[in-house]
Amino acid sequence: MRTSYFHSLIFALLSSTSVAANAAPTAKPEASNAPLVMEISPKARSEKVDLNQADASTLQRELAGVGEAKAQAIVAYRDINGPFSSVDELLEVKGIGKAILDKNREKLDVN
Repeated sequence: MRTSYFHSLIFALLSSTSVAANAAPTAKPEASNAPLVMEISPKARSEKVDLNQADASTLQRELAGVGEAKAQAIVAYRDINGPFSSVDELLEVKGIGKAILDKNREKLDVN
């Protein structure tokens, strides 16, 4: 009998604790003033990458499918052969194929 009375008390205690915990208001996380997504200004989005002026880090950052090695290859090609005369000349760079050029054609410019 004592054991069942003890179990009843424990059950009542745990039940009341559970109800109190569920009914308690939750603390809202503090709102941060920092933006979750960085927005790029419309002007920055519309600017094109000049193949004759951009450095390797800019090419790597701005062009899809162009990593560090391909960006350095573009700069090396430009240093050896002189400035690009057209965007299509990018196909002459080792590692740059038609697919990469087509993905980036709208972002590229030659001045």
